[in-house]
Order: sequence, then C-alpha cells, then structure tokens
Amino acid sequence: MAIVEVTITPLGTASTSVSHYVAECHKALKDYPEIKYQLTPMGTIFEGDLPTILELIQKMHEVPFDKGALRVSTSIKIDDRRDKAGTMEGKLNSVREKLTT
Repeated sequence: MAIVEVTITPLGTASTSVSHYVAECHKALKDYPEIKYQLTPMGTIFEGDLPTILELIQKMHEVPFDKGALRVSTSIKIDDRRDKAGTMEGKLNSVREKLTT
C-alpha cells in the first residue's frame, strides 16, 4: 500500500485563489471509494494501491484545464513501502508514541 501526497496548482488564472479548483479536483474522488484520503492546507494525501492513486491523480490534474487554467503544476511525493503495510494513521501514531517517551 502506498501513501502519496499531491499538490495540484493551476497557473494562468484570473485569480490567486485556488480553493474552487481544489474542490473541483476532489470531486474526482467519488469514483475511487477504495482510496482513503486526507485534505490538508497544502495538498492531499492518499492511501491505497499505487496504480489506482496515479490514475486518480492524472484525472485530478486535468480538472484545472477543464475549468479554464492555462497551465497546471502537479507535485507528487510517493512513500511506497514494501517490507510492511503502512498507513497514514500508522505513520502518525509512530511519531505520537515517540513524543510521549
């Protein structure tokens, strides 16, 4: 299982605000109920099968173009651990445990 962070930034728009683009991108998630996700102030984190997540990101990358952006910059960070199953919550719990000792 992979944990992937993505930030999709529309460029060449009439406004510096991007929240409506983010909301439109997130509508693509309805087609991927198997993907767990967390919206953050700076991007979105996904948990699931890597090929499925990459397919989702590709669809999300196209959304700003469909909404009038002239350029889109997408940054992807992938944590694909193969020695044991990892989850977003597991990673957070690992740090929390170390904070209490």
